[in-house]
Amino acid sequence: MFELNQLRCFAAVAEELHFGHAAIRLHMTQPPLSRQVQLLEQRLGVTLLDRTSRSVRLTSAGRSFLADTRQILRLAESATLAVRRAARGESGSVTIGFTAASGYGVMPGMIAQCRARVPDVEINLREMVTMEQIEALAAGVLDLALLRPHTSLEEFDSMRLIREPLVAALPASHPLARGRRDPAISDFEGTPLVMYSPIEARYFHDLVAGVFATAGVRPDYTQYTSQIHSIIALVAAGIGAALVPEAATSLHFEGVIFRPIRRVRSMQPVELYVAWKPDKDNPARESVLEACLEYTRAIRMKRIQTASRP
Repeated sequence: MFELNQLRCFAAVAEELHFGHAAIRLHMTQPPLSRQVQLLEQRLGVTLLDRTSRSVRLTSAGRSFLADTRQILRLAESATLAVRRAARGESGSVTIGFTAASGYGVMPGMIAQCRARVPDVEINLREMVTMEQIEALAAGVLDLALLRPHTSLEEFDSMRLIREPLVAALPASHPLARGRRDPAISDFEGTPLVMYSPIEARYFHDLVAGVFATAGVRPDYTQYTSQIHSIIALVAAGIGAALVPEAATSLHFEGVIFRPIRRVRSMQPVELYVAWKPDKDNPARESVLEACLEYTRAIRMKRIQTASRP
């Protein structure tokens, strides 16, 4: 079988029709160049070049083989560039899991940032609850997971992306929606409240229940459900109020008013983490992860600047 170097030598001579000029082009001397072309002809069992003391001409076989030679060299160069780009994380595929709430919160801007930074990396998105993401991450189904705090995160490398406050989602007719001041946690005493499922939405259930327990407030839990958009839909139906992450204010439900809650020290913010397995098997994952972190750093800086304005 012939070698790529032999093809490069033949192509240079065939295009220059001069061994001396071809040798200069390839930064080599003429004798080894001639030897490589001779070896190629021996491997193929045909004469590619007619040589005289005054000229070099392509044979009919040489003209036919030159087209294939150029294609092979182009493919070899393309493959070399592709594998180098993959090794640098500039191409490849990354599968990202995300929770529903992050899907209408931080994730759209984050994915746009990834596409801008590494446009040739294919990004596959899968909506999953936190526990499903942890299992998929462990099984190698996901490269990155955007999820809520969980004890199983200790098994992976992880980093907190954002923190955001809880806000009140209120039916438009609710007294707290019509009031001039922002509601306090104590205002929800005995108030009908749509609550998160303690199983499917354990993180949010424990977070909200903890807020009320710490404040000694007992709402009237009317319904339990797992998805934030379903909770807001029930709020719109007048079933009760709800506490939801600030990102949920981007969901526009007719008849729902969002109000900030007067801050108390005991109220924990909603947190979103990114997690990944501690390996280096996918360089594209590292590029996407860096783009995600860059985006969230910009969000945090913008919030700090906004908060510091008089």
